[in-house]
Amino acid sequence: MRLRDKVAMVVGGGQSPGETIGNGRATAMLFAREGAKVLVVDRDLASAEETVAMIAAEDGEAAACQADVTDEATLAAAVADCTGRWQRLDILHNNVGISIAGNDAPVTEITVEAFDHCVAVNLRGMVLACKHALPVMRQQQSGSIINISSLAAWSLYPLVAYKTTKSAVIALTEQLAAQNAQYGVRANVILPGLMDTPMAVDTRVAATGKSRQEIKAERDARVPLGGLMGTAWDVAQAALFLASDEAGFITGAALPVDGGSSVQVG
Repeated sequence: MRLRDKVAMVVGGGQSPGETIGNGRATAMLFAREGAKVLVVDRDLASAEETVAMIAAEDGEAAACQADVTDEATLAAAVADCTGRWQRLDILHNNVGISIAGNDAPVTEITVEAFDHCVAVNLRGMVLACKHALPVMRQQQSGSIINISSLAAWSLYPLVAYKTTKSAVIALTEQLAAQNAQYGVRANVILPGLMDTPMAVDTRVAATGKSRQEIKAERDARVPLGGLMGTAWDVAQAALFLASDEAGFITGAALPVDGGSSVQVG
């Protein structure tokens, strides 16, 4: 029970359709297993409610909240829901991100609309969630913010909006860590590598017309550690550590969860 008596808000705690579990849902479930009360926030309320039902089936405590990270008012309302329900907010986990699903493209082909949408979802949404969560955490003199970036920030990635925004998430996290340490608030960022999640795999199946087995085999072959992609539970375990008191002296860190891919960069 590493998160006993803590309250967590997982933004992007539902998931897109697919055969495997997504990072946000796995993280919400693991936080609850470790004793946290969890507000599962998602644009798709039905998907958030599915996560809550899965947590309830394991005797955890959670509630669903609908919010769209491109709409500041809904994020402010989610924070108010969380604090109104449980009187505090100890962990903010920002998990939302898009690339192919947002019509991302190479720099010579990207449209203004696609670029702006990816920025709004991947970067601005995290800024706004932090904007409304930080006053609560500062008043408490404690809190942990965990942002999800991507190994794409450090490696070759052909689509401009995702790489640019995920790089910016690292800079955002560093600034959050520096400016909020005096309040006892920590901020860290996870960089997932090649993962077997609906967002990473099933979206590519739909976009390319290849089978899921083909996409999975191509991605597995690029992972040094065991020749297999990671799962959402690998990301969730990293998030659990960063959220817990075990990481109480860690802030401003960028943690790759990538099966060794980052050591091959360069």
